[in-house]
Amino acid sequence: MAKQITNYSDFYRFYLKEHSNPINRLLHVMGTSIVLALVLTAIIHLNPYWLVFVPISGYGFAWIGHFFFEKNQPATFKYPLWSLKSDFKMYFDVLSGKEPLNPSK
Repeated sequence: MAKQITNYSDFYRFYLKEHSNPINRLLHVMGTSIVLALVLTAIIHLNPYWLVFVPISGYGFAWIGHFFFEKNQPATFKYPLWSLKSDFKMYFDVLSGKEPLNPSK
């Protein structure tokens, strides 16, 4: 059985290892971008209907990345809140250049 992670710093290092495939990272960035666009659209139009698509786009892109490219289980199943926080952290780190989209380079 895998060791239980007890702090966020260790979790984020684990999270980045679980997202080492560049296609998986790209799919996460795409899904998170769509999530942010849907939330913004719902706010601008004062229409919560758009929020129905948030989990579909967010999890859909991420799970495709994990199951077909990374070939691992998403961390959200075991650490849902840290995983959500880490998804946004990785997203902004990739966009700012702190984390590469292709970590092997």
